[in-house]
Amino acid sequence: MKPPIRHLGWYIGGVLFLSPVINYLDRQMLSVLAPDIKHEFGWNNQKFALLIISFRVAYAIGQTISGRFLDTVGLRKGLSLAVGFYSLSSMLVPLAAGLRSFCSFRFLLGAGESANWPGAAKAVAEWFPRAESGWAVALFDSGSSIGGAIAPFLAYGLYQAFGGWRPAFLVSGVLGFLWIPLFRSIYRKPEEHPRLAESERRILLQDRAAETVQQSDVRLPYATLLKMPETWGIVVSKTLTDPIWFFVTDWFAIFLLSKGYSPKDSLLAFWIPFLAADVGNFAGGGISSYLIKRGWRVGSARKVVCVAGATGMAMLMLPAFVNGFVWLVGSFAVATLSYAAFSTIILTLPADLYPAGSVATVSGLSGTGAGIGTIAATFLIGVISDHYSFQPILVGASIVPVIAAALILLLIRKNSATQKT
Repeated sequence: MKPPIRHLGWYIGGVLFLSPVINYLDRQMLSVLAPDIKHEFGWNNQKFALLIISFRVAYAIGQTISGRFLDTVGLRKGLSLAVGFYSLSSMLVPLAAGLRSFCSFRFLLGAGESANWPGAAKAVAEWFPRAESGWAVALFDSGSSIGGAIAPFLAYGLYQAFGGWRPAFLVSGVLGFLWIPLFRSIYRKPEEHPRLAESERRILLQDRAAETVQQSDVRLPYATLLKMPETWGIVVSKTLTDPIWFFVTDWFAIFLLSKGYSPKDSLLAFWIPFLAADVGNFAGGGISSYLIKRGWRVGSARKVVCVAGATGMAMLMLPAFVNGFVWLVGSFAVATLSYAAFSTIILTLPADLYPAGSVATVSGLSGTGAGIGTIAATFLIGVISDHYSFQPILVGASIVPVIAAALILLLIRKNSATQKT
Protein backbone atom coordinates (compact mmCIF):
# COMPACT_ATOMS: atom_id res chain seq x y z
CA MET A 1 0.00 0.00 0.00
CA LYS A 2 1.30 3.44 -0.93
CA PRO A 3 1.99 5.83 1.97
CA PRO A 4 -0.36 8.74 2.75
CA ILE A 5 0.27 12.11 1.13
CA ARG A 6 0.48 14.99 3.60
CA HIS A 7 -1.82 17.92 2.82
CA LEU A 8 -3.41 15.87 0.05
CA GLY A 9 -6.22 18.40 -0.38
CA TRP A 10 -3.81 21.00 -1.70
CA TYR A 11 -2.39 18.56 -4.25
CA ILE A 12 -5.96 17.98 -5.42
CA GLY A 13 -6.46 21.74 -5.45
CA GLY A 14 -3.39 22.07 -7.68
CA VAL A 15 -4.76 19.58 -10.19
CA LEU A 16 -8.15 21.30 -10.15
CA PHE A 17 -6.37 24.63 -10.72
CA LEU A 18 -5.17 23.30 -14.11
CA SER A 19 -8.74 22.70 -15.25
CA PRO A 20 -9.79 26.37 -15.48
CA VAL A 21 -6.39 27.18 -17.01
CA ILE A 22 -7.24 24.86 -19.91
CA ASN A 23 -10.88 25.95 -19.79
CA TYR A 24 -9.91 29.57 -20.34
CA LEU A 25 -7.43 28.72 -23.05
CA ASP A 26 -10.40 27.18 -24.91
CA ARG A 27 -12.52 30.28 -24.35
CA GLN A 28 -9.90 32.97 -24.89
CA MET A 29 -8.71 31.65 -28.23
CA LEU A 30 -11.89 33.15 -29.70
CA SER A 31 -11.53 36.49 -27.92
CA VAL A 32 -7.84 36.94 -28.73
CA LEU A 33 -8.23 35.93 -32.38
CA ALA A 34 -11.55 37.77 -32.78
CA PRO A 35 -10.23 40.55 -35.06
CA ASP A 36 -8.80 37.96 -37.49
CA ILE A 37 -11.90 35.74 -37.38
CA LYS A 38 -14.20 38.72 -37.88
CA HIS A 39 -12.12 39.86 -40.84
CA GLU A 40 -12.11 36.40 -42.47
CA PHE A 41 -15.88 36.00 -42.25
CA GLY A 42 -16.80 39.68 -42.66
CA TRP A 43 -18.67 39.96 -39.35
CA ASN A 44 -19.52 43.09 -37.37
CA ASN A 45 -19.73 43.23 -33.56
CA GLN A 46 -23.38 42.14 -33.51
CA LYS A 47 -22.62 38.97 -35.48
CA PHE A 48 -19.57 38.27 -33.34
CA ALA A 49 -21.82 38.66 -30.30
CA LEU A 50 -23.87 35.70 -31.57
CA LEU A 51 -20.81 33.45 -31.13
CA ILE A 52 -20.49 34.55 -27.52
CA ILE A 53 -24.24 34.23 -26.92
CA SER A 54 -24.24 30.66 -28.33
CA PHE A 55 -21.61 29.72 -25.78
CA ARG A 56 -23.42 31.54 -22.98
CA VAL A 57 -26.83 29.98 -23.66
CA ALA A 58 -25.38 26.48 -23.33
CA TYR A 59 -23.26 27.55 -20.37
CA ALA A 60 -26.24 29.08 -18.56
CA ILE A 61 -28.50 26.07 -19.07
CA GLY A 62 -25.68 23.65 -18.43
CA GLN A 63 -24.63 25.05 -15.05
CA THR A 64 -27.90 24.14 -13.37
CA ILE A 65 -27.99 20.74 -15.06
CA SER A 66 -24.32 19.99 -14.44
CA GLY A 67 -24.56 21.08 -10.82
CA ARG A 68 -27.22 18.47 -10.07
CA PHE A 69 -25.42 15.99 -12.34
CA LEU A 70 -22.19 16.31 -10.30
CA ASP A 71 -24.09 16.01 -7.02
CA THR A 72 -25.69 12.81 -8.34
CA VAL A 73 -22.83 10.93 -10.06
CA GLY A 74 -19.94 12.36 -8.07
CA LEU A 75 -17.16 14.74 -8.99
CA ARG A 76 -14.55 12.23 -10.19
CA LYS A 77 -16.75 10.70 -12.87
CA GLY A 78 -18.80 13.78 -13.73
CA LEU A 79 -15.93 16.24 -14.20
CA SER A 80 -13.93 13.73 -16.25
CA LEU A 81 -16.86 13.37 -18.67
CA ALA A 82 -17.38 17.13 -18.84
CA VAL A 83 -13.74 17.94 -19.59
CA GLY A 84 -13.61 15.26 -22.27
CA PHE A 85 -16.75 16.67 -23.88
CA TYR A 86 -15.59 20.29 -23.97
CA SER A 87 -12.10 19.33 -25.15
CA LEU A 88 -13.61 17.50 -28.12
CA SER A 89 -15.91 20.46 -28.76
CA SER A 90 -12.94 22.81 -28.90
CA MET A 91 -11.24 20.58 -31.44
CA LEU A 92 -14.34 20.78 -33.67
CA VAL A 93 -14.17 24.60 -33.96
CA PRO A 94 -11.60 24.57 -36.82
CA LEU A 95 -14.25 22.82 -38.94
CA ALA A 96 -16.49 25.90 -38.79
CA ALA A 97 -17.30 27.27 -42.24
CA GLY A 98 -19.66 30.08 -41.32
CA LEU A 99 -21.71 31.71 -38.59
CA ARG A 100 -24.14 28.82 -38.07
CA SER A 101 -21.51 26.08 -37.69
CA PHE A 102 -19.28 28.33 -35.58
CA CYS A 103 -22.20 29.06 -33.23
CA SER A 104 -23.01 25.33 -33.01
CA PHE A 105 -19.48 24.38 -31.95
CA ARG A 106 -19.34 27.20 -29.40
CA PHE A 107 -22.68 26.00 -28.02
CA LEU A 108 -21.20 22.53 -27.45
CA LEU A 109 -18.14 24.05 -25.79
CA GLY A 110 -20.32 26.03 -23.40
CA ALA A 111 -22.35 22.96 -22.48
CA GLY A 112 -19.22 21.03 -21.53
CA GLU A 113 -17.49 23.86 -19.68
CA SER A 114 -20.56 24.53 -17.55
CA ALA A 115 -19.50 21.81 -15.08
CA ASN A 116 -16.22 23.46 -14.14
CA TRP A 117 -17.26 25.92 -11.43
CA PRO A 118 -20.01 23.80 -9.82
CA GLY A 119 -17.36 21.09 -9.67
CA ALA A 120 -14.94 23.44 -7.95
CA ALA A 121 -17.52 24.40 -5.33
CA LYS A 122 -18.22 20.72 -4.66
CA ALA A 123 -14.51 19.89 -4.34
CA VAL A 124 -14.02 22.71 -1.83
CA ALA A 125 -17.00 21.52 0.22
CA GLU A 126 -15.62 17.97 0.28
CA TRP A 127 -11.93 18.67 0.88
CA PHE A 128 -11.43 21.93 2.79
CA PRO A 129 -12.53 23.22 6.22
CA ARG A 130 -14.29 26.60 6.29
CA ALA A 131 -11.19 28.50 7.48
CA GLU A 132 -9.29 27.31 4.38
CA SER A 133 -12.10 27.29 1.83
CA GLY A 134 -11.45 30.88 0.72
CA TRP A 135 -7.84 30.00 -0.15
CA ALA A 136 -8.96 26.83 -1.93
CA VAL A 137 -11.49 28.66 -4.10
CA ALA A 138 -8.89 31.33 -4.83
CA LEU A 139 -6.45 28.67 -6.05
CA PHE A 140 -9.00 27.13 -8.37
CA ASP A 141 -10.47 30.39 -9.62
CA SER A 142 -7.01 31.83 -10.29
CA GLY A 143 -6.67 29.26 -13.05
CA SER A 144 -9.06 31.33 -15.17
CA SER A 145 -6.79 34.36 -14.83
CA ILE A 146 -3.67 32.36 -15.64
CA GLY A 147 -5.38 30.78 -18.65
CA GLY A 148 -6.52 34.19 -19.82
CA ALA A 149 -3.00 35.59 -19.45
CA ILE A 150 -1.39 32.70 -21.34
CA ALA A 151 -3.95 32.60 -24.16
CA PRO A 152 -2.75 35.69 -26.11
CA PHE A 153 0.84 34.45 -26.25
CA LEU A 154 -0.20 30.92 -27.19
CA ALA A 155 -2.83 32.05 -29.70
CA TYR A 156 -0.61 34.54 -31.52
CA GLY A 157 2.34 32.14 -31.39
CA LEU A 158 0.30 29.40 -33.05
CA TYR A 159 -1.20 31.90 -35.49
CA GLN A 160 2.27 32.96 -36.64
CA ALA A 161 3.59 29.38 -36.72
CA PHE A 162 0.72 27.97 -38.80
CA GLY A 163 -0.50 31.09 -40.62
CA GLY A 164 -4.09 30.84 -39.38
CA TRP A 165 -6.36 30.73 -36.33
CA ARG A 166 -7.66 27.15 -36.56
CA PRO A 167 -4.72 25.19 -35.00
CA ALA A 168 -5.05 27.15 -31.75
CA PHE A 169 -8.36 25.43 -30.97
CA LEU A 170 -6.88 21.99 -31.60
CA VAL A 171 -4.04 22.58 -29.12
CA SER A 172 -6.34 23.71 -26.31
CA GLY A 173 -8.53 20.63 -26.86
CA VAL A 174 -5.57 18.26 -26.63
CA LEU A 175 -4.54 19.82 -23.31
CA GLY A 176 -7.96 18.98 -21.86
CA PHE A 177 -7.62 15.30 -22.77
CA LEU A 178 -4.18 15.22 -21.14
CA TRP A 179 -5.66 16.59 -17.90
CA ILE A 180 -8.29 13.86 -17.42
CA PRO A 181 -5.99 10.95 -16.41
CA LEU A 182 -4.10 13.25 -14.03
CA PHE A 183 -7.35 14.22 -12.30
CA ARG A 184 -8.66 10.67 -12.12
CA SER A 185 -5.41 9.43 -10.60
CA ILE A 186 -5.65 11.75 -7.60
CA TYR A 187 -9.30 12.60 -6.92
CA ARG A 188 -11.62 10.69 -4.60
CA LYS A 189 -13.87 11.76 -1.73
CA PRO A 190 -12.03 12.13 1.62
CA GLU A 191 -14.10 9.29 3.12
CA GLU A 192 -12.65 6.79 0.63
CA HIS A 193 -9.27 8.18 -0.48
CA PRO A 194 -6.51 5.59 0.18
CA ARG A 195 -3.71 8.20 0.23
CA LEU A 196 -5.28 10.51 2.82
CA ALA A 197 -3.73 10.34 6.29
CA GLU A 198 -6.20 9.27 8.96
CA SER A 199 -5.41 12.32 11.10
CA GLU A 200 -6.31 14.65 8.23
CA ARG A 201 -9.42 12.61 7.38
CA ARG A 202 -10.64 13.01 10.97
CA ILE A 203 -10.10 16.78 10.87
CA LEU A 204 -12.02 17.13 7.61
CA LEU A 205 -14.94 15.02 8.76
CA GLN A 206 -15.08 16.67 12.18
CA ASP A 207 -15.14 20.13 10.62
CA ARG A 208 -17.93 19.05 8.30
CA ALA A 209 -19.93 17.59 11.19
CA ALA A 210 -19.42 20.76 13.26
CA GLU A 211 -21.42 22.76 10.74
CA THR A 212 -25.12 22.32 11.36
CA VAL A 213 -25.95 22.86 7.72
CA GLN A 214 -23.18 20.48 6.68
CA GLN A 215 -24.11 17.53 8.90
CA SER A 216 -25.53 15.50 6.04
CA ASP A 217 -24.94 14.98 2.35
CA VAL A 218 -28.62 15.68 1.64
CA ARG A 219 -29.68 17.16 -1.72
CA LEU A 220 -32.24 19.85 -0.94
CA PRO A 221 -35.13 20.15 -3.43
CA TYR A 222 -35.06 23.09 -5.83
CA ALA A 223 -38.28 24.37 -4.24
CA THR A 224 -36.55 24.58 -0.86
CA LEU A 225 -33.43 26.22 -2.27
CA LEU A 226 -35.40 28.85 -4.16
CA LYS A 227 -37.30 29.86 -1.04
CA MET A 228 -34.07 30.77 0.74
CA PRO A 229 -32.96 34.43 0.46
CA GLU A 230 -29.34 33.28 0.58
CA THR A 231 -29.84 31.44 -2.72
CA TRP A 232 -31.11 34.60 -4.39
CA GLY A 233 -28.31 36.66 -2.90
CA ILE A 234 -25.74 34.35 -4.46
CA VAL A 235 -27.57 33.95 -7.78
CA VAL A 236 -28.43 37.61 -8.41
CA SER A 237 -25.06 39.00 -7.33
CA LYS A 238 -23.28 36.63 -9.68
CA THR A 239 -25.79 37.44 -12.43
CA LEU A 240 -24.91 41.11 -12.12
CA THR A 241 -21.12 40.87 -11.81
CA ASP A 242 -20.08 38.03 -14.11
CA PRO A 243 -20.95 40.03 -17.27
CA ILE A 244 -18.26 42.52 -16.24
CA TRP A 245 -15.58 39.83 -16.26
CA PHE A 246 -16.84 38.40 -19.53
CA PHE A 247 -16.81 41.85 -21.11
CA VAL A 248 -13.06 41.84 -20.44
CA THR A 249 -12.50 38.26 -21.58
CA ASP A 250 -14.73 38.35 -24.67
CA TRP A 251 -14.42 41.92 -25.93
CA PHE A 252 -11.04 43.23 -24.82
CA ALA A 253 -9.26 42.77 -28.17
CA ILE A 254 -12.10 44.54 -29.99
CA PHE A 255 -12.17 47.29 -27.35
CA LEU A 256 -8.43 47.86 -27.82
CA LEU A 257 -8.95 48.24 -31.55
CA SER A 258 -11.70 50.79 -30.91
CA LYS A 259 -9.20 52.82 -28.85
CA GLY A 260 -6.60 52.67 -31.62
CA TYR A 261 -4.36 49.91 -30.22
CA SER A 262 -3.44 46.73 -32.12
CA PRO A 263 -3.98 43.64 -29.92
CA LYS A 264 -0.96 41.91 -31.48
CA ASP A 265 1.21 44.88 -30.49
CA SER A 266 -0.40 45.30 -27.07
CA LEU A 267 0.06 41.93 -25.39
CA LEU A 268 0.90 43.75 -22.16
CA ALA A 269 -2.65 45.10 -22.17
CA PHE A 270 -3.94 41.49 -22.15
CA TRP A 271 -1.42 40.23 -19.65
CA ILE A 272 -1.75 42.78 -16.84
CA PRO A 273 -5.54 42.67 -16.21
CA PHE A 274 -5.53 38.86 -16.13
CA LEU A 275 -2.55 38.73 -13.78
CA ALA A 276 -4.26 41.34 -11.62
CA ALA A 277 -7.30 39.08 -11.48
CA ASP A 278 -5.04 36.28 -10.28
CA VAL A 279 -3.88 38.51 -7.42
CA GLY A 280 -7.52 39.32 -6.71
CA ASN A 281 -8.44 35.65 -6.37
CA PHE A 282 -5.90 35.16 -3.61
CA ALA A 283 -6.58 38.55 -2.03
CA GLY A 284 -10.30 37.79 -1.74
CA GLY A 285 -9.86 34.27 -0.45
CA GLY A 286 -6.85 35.09 1.69
CA ILE A 287 -8.26 38.17 3.36
CA SER A 288 -11.53 36.47 4.27
CA SER A 289 -9.70 33.39 5.59
CA TYR A 290 -7.33 35.62 7.59
CA LEU A 291 -10.22 37.52 9.14
CA ILE A 292 -11.98 34.28 10.09
CA LYS A 293 -8.84 33.02 11.84
CA ARG A 294 -8.66 36.36 13.68
CA GLY A 295 -12.13 35.71 15.09
CA TRP A 296 -14.42 37.40 12.57
CA ARG A 297 -17.71 35.75 11.77
CA VAL A 298 -17.65 33.91 8.45
CA GLY A 299 -20.41 36.08 7.00
CA SER A 300 -18.75 39.35 8.01
CA ALA A 301 -15.40 38.28 6.60
CA ARG A 302 -16.98 37.35 3.27
CA LYS A 303 -19.09 40.51 3.03
CA VAL A 304 -16.28 42.99 3.65
CA VAL A 305 -14.43 41.55 0.65
CA CYS A 306 -17.58 41.88 -1.50
CA VAL A 307 -17.97 45.57 -0.61
CA ALA A 308 -14.32 46.30 -1.34
CA GLY A 309 -14.54 44.39 -4.64
CA ALA A 310 -17.62 46.31 -5.78
CA THR A 311 -15.85 49.59 -5.06
CA GLY A 312 -12.80 48.59 -7.09
CA MET A 313 -14.86 47.49 -10.09
CA ALA A 314 -16.07 51.08 -10.44
CA MET A 315 -12.64 51.87 -11.91
CA LEU A 316 -13.92 50.54 -15.24
CA MET A 317 -15.53 53.96 -15.71
CA LEU A 318 -12.15 55.69 -16.04
CA PRO A 319 -11.30 54.81 -19.70
CA ALA A 320 -14.67 56.24 -20.73
CA PHE A 321 -13.46 59.73 -19.79
CA VAL A 322 -9.64 59.58 -19.69
CA ASN A 323 -7.39 58.71 -22.63
CA GLY A 324 -4.02 57.00 -22.46
CA PHE A 325 -2.72 53.44 -22.60
CA VAL A 326 -1.47 53.45 -18.99
CA TRP A 327 -4.81 54.68 -17.64
CA LEU A 328 -6.67 52.10 -19.71
CA VAL A 329 -4.57 49.14 -18.60
CA GLY A 330 -4.37 50.33 -14.98
CA SER A 331 -8.11 50.81 -14.59
CA PHE A 332 -8.87 47.43 -16.13
CA ALA A 333 -6.29 45.83 -13.82
CA VAL A 334 -7.89 47.33 -10.69
CA ALA A 335 -11.34 46.31 -11.91
CA THR A 336 -10.37 42.72 -12.71
CA LEU A 337 -8.50 42.37 -9.39
CA SER A 338 -11.60 43.60 -7.58
CA TYR A 339 -13.93 41.40 -9.60
CA ALA A 340 -11.81 38.32 -8.87
CA ALA A 341 -11.87 39.01 -5.12
CA PHE A 342 -15.66 39.44 -5.26
CA SER A 343 -16.08 36.31 -7.40
CA THR A 344 -13.98 34.20 -5.04
CA ILE A 345 -16.39 34.99 -2.23
CA ILE A 346 -19.46 34.24 -4.37
CA LEU A 347 -17.95 30.87 -5.26
CA THR A 348 -17.19 30.20 -1.57
CA LEU A 349 -20.63 31.04 -0.20
CA PRO A 350 -22.46 27.86 -1.33
CA ALA A 351 -19.99 25.74 0.67
CA ASP A 352 -20.52 28.07 3.66
CA LEU A 353 -24.29 27.95 3.62
CA TYR A 354 -25.58 24.63 2.25
CA PRO A 355 -25.31 20.88 2.85
CA ALA A 356 -22.52 19.26 0.84
CA GLY A 357 -25.06 17.45 -1.34
CA SER A 358 -26.53 20.77 -2.51
CA VAL A 359 -23.38 22.87 -2.96
CA ALA A 360 -22.88 22.12 -6.66
CA THR A 361 -26.61 22.61 -7.28
CA VAL A 362 -26.58 26.13 -5.78
CA SER A 363 -23.35 26.93 -7.59
CA GLY A 364 -24.98 25.74 -10.80
CA LEU A 365 -28.02 27.95 -10.22
CA SER A 366 -25.76 30.95 -9.77
CA GLY A 367 -23.91 30.01 -12.94
CA THR A 368 -27.17 29.85 -14.83
CA GLY A 369 -28.12 33.29 -13.55
CA ALA A 370 -24.71 34.60 -14.54
CA GLY A 371 -25.14 33.07 -17.98
CA ILE A 372 -28.49 34.78 -18.48
CA GLY A 373 -27.03 38.10 -17.37
CA THR A 374 -24.02 37.67 -19.65
CA ILE A 375 -26.20 36.76 -22.65
CA ALA A 376 -28.22 39.96 -22.19
CA ALA A 377 -25.08 42.01 -21.65
CA THR A 378 -23.37 40.51 -24.70
CA PHE A 379 -26.30 41.39 -26.94
CA LEU A 380 -26.34 44.96 -25.61
CA ILE A 381 -22.56 45.31 -25.99
CA GLY A 382 -22.78 44.28 -29.65
CA VAL A 383 -25.58 46.74 -30.41
CA ILE A 384 -24.25 49.67 -28.36
CA SER A 385 -20.65 49.35 -29.58
CA ASP A 386 -21.75 49.17 -33.23
CA HIS A 387 -24.18 52.10 -33.04
CA TYR A 388 -22.56 54.30 -30.36
CA SER A 389 -19.32 53.42 -28.55
CA PHE A 390 -17.99 51.49 -25.57
CA GLN A 391 -18.38 54.53 -23.27
CA PRO A 392 -21.92 53.79 -21.96
CA ILE A 393 -20.93 50.14 -21.52
CA LEU A 394 -18.05 51.11 -19.21
CA VAL A 395 -20.26 53.45 -17.18
CA GLY A 396 -22.93 50.78 -16.69
CA ALA A 397 -20.33 48.16 -15.76
CA SER A 398 -19.09 50.48 -12.99
CA ILE A 399 -22.52 50.92 -11.39
CA VAL A 400 -23.85 47.35 -11.43
CA PRO A 401 -21.36 45.87 -8.86
CA VAL A 402 -22.58 48.32 -6.21
CA ILE A 403 -26.08 46.90 -6.59
CA ALA A 404 -24.69 43.36 -6.33
CA ALA A 405 -22.84 44.15 -3.10
CA ALA A 406 -25.98 45.68 -1.62
CA LEU A 407 -27.90 42.48 -2.38
CA ILE A 408 -25.21 40.41 -0.67
CA LEU A 409 -25.54 42.54 2.46
CA LEU A 410 -29.34 42.34 2.34
CA LEU A 411 -29.97 38.68 1.44
CA ILE A 412 -27.07 36.70 2.94
CA ARG A 413 -28.47 36.59 6.45
CA LYS A 414 -27.14 35.34 9.74
CA ASN A 415 -27.33 31.60 10.22
CA SER A 416 -25.18 28.85 11.71
CA ALA A 417 -22.62 29.24 8.95
CA THR A 418 -22.39 33.01 8.74
CA GLN A 419 -22.29 33.41 12.52
CA LYS A 420 -19.42 31.02 12.99
CA THR A 421 -16.51 32.56 14.93
